[in-house]
Amino acid sequence: MQIDIDQIDLTGEVPVREPERQYYFMAKVSGYVKRRSEELGRPMTFCTQTFGCQMNSRDSEKLEGILEAVGFVQTDTEEADFVLYNTCTVRENANLKVYGRLGVLNSLKKKNPDMMIALCGCMMQEEDVVEKIKKSYRFVDVIFGTHNIYKLAELLYQRLEAKKMVVDIWKGTDQVVEDLPADRKYSFKSGVNIMFGCDNFCSYCIVPYVRGRERSRSPKDIITEIKGLADDGVVEIMLLGQNVNSYGKTLEEPVSFANLLSQADEVEGLERIRFMTSHPKDLSDELIETMKNSKKVCRHIHLPLQSGSSRILKLMNRRYTKEKYLDLVDKIRTAMPDISITTDIIVGFPGETEEDFLETLDVVRKVRFDSAFTFIYSKRTGTPAAKMEDQIPDEVIKDRFDRLLSLVQQISSEVCGREVHTVQKVLAEEVNDHKEGYLTGRLSSNTTVHFKGDPSLIGKIVDVYLDESKGFYYMGTLRP
Repeated sequence: MQIDIDQIDLTGEVPVREPERQYYFMAKVSGYVKRRSEELGRPMTFCTQTFGCQMNSRDSEKLEGILEAVGFVQTDTEEADFVLYNTCTVRENANLKVYGRLGVLNSLKKKNPDMMIALCGCMMQEEDVVEKIKKSYRFVDVIFGTHNIYKLAELLYQRLEAKKMVVDIWKGTDQVVEDLPADRKYSFKSGVNIMFGCDNFCSYCIVPYVRGRERSRSPKDIITEIKGLADDGVVEIMLLGQNVNSYGKTLEEPVSFANLLSQADEVEGLERIRFMTSHPKDLSDELIETMKNSKKVCRHIHLPLQSGSSRILKLMNRRYTKEKYLDLVDKIRTAMPDISITTDIIVGFPGETEEDFLETLDVVRKVRFDSAFTFIYSKRTGTPAAKMEDQIPDEVIKDRFDRLLSLVQQISSEVCGREVHTVQKVLAEEVNDHKEGYLTGRLSSNTTVHFKGDPSLIGKIVDVYLDESKGFYYMGTLRP
């Protein structure tokens, strides 16, 4: 349901129901943008900066869709009329980056007092962060969190009316608002939110506190969205959730994630299905069987390990052991020998001994991941791990991190070359920035391929012969 905001009656009462209420405020803001653009003699511009995960990226597409619907024109420069940061708070460095950028925005706003600045996302769900911004960054105009991003137009209207900072942070919600505009970054692929929040409460993770408890979208709404995307030329979707394997548990009529995948598999025009992220404790035999039998689900699974030590995994509240993780990998590889497995690993969790770290290296050697995202433990205030004793010294963490990274890179360079000298299906995604006349695409396994080709191929799945493995990517030749 898309509503023409030019046809909305603004003389009546403000709608109570969503999304009609937001379209009403979009029409209100649209009027302001038109008037201001005429005064300036140019379109009003906006710039967004997205920090963090794929879910934040998908949220930003929705925020950008709302801004474009009311008449703003997107620009890459922060010297815009409206600047929005969609923030992440998984690691402390993400917070520091935002504070640093706010200092730059402050100087820009002094040059252009009519400029508006908005902050949203996970970082804004932390009370101490919001208090700091209200006190030290009073030039910010709008602050909102993760649960009410759909309210952007309403909050912007409040700011225009009140002419002072608007703060709207929710502790949680069971509401999922559909049918608002979205501006997809790619015409041929798209993320699709299937659920929000997380119930796992890993001891190091701030996400459940800032994203809220799990709530799943209805399968009907998800499949309707996927069909609409496929009709619009999308050939690849990424199903998104903090833990997609627990999808459907909060629905009145529970539906398993495997069942949802089977329904998505039937959508005509769709050629590839990806998903992220899978929690090992919830990955079912049913899901493995569904992936094995599907022609569209990509041969790639991201399966965060975090630590190879069962003792540390228990402290992390991960609810599986080293042995269970390895058994799960064996199950997946037995069903799909060609599958690519990637992971996340944290180094330096409180109490991690050298023996614990060696257990992690042991898992890396046994599984032989295609790639691994390696992280130094980041202390997040408000999580149980932040209060744990025996925080690891920085020099010990750095040594372990370097050793882990070296092993991961060595194995990845060996594993990722297994398809060399074969013809594979590649989704051409973009023009290669570094090699003229070349395109960059991805295999079903998510490995990157560079090959000579015309830009008209972007968005198409083509046959490419993989001439050479460069360790983490292939050089290939387009096949007719």
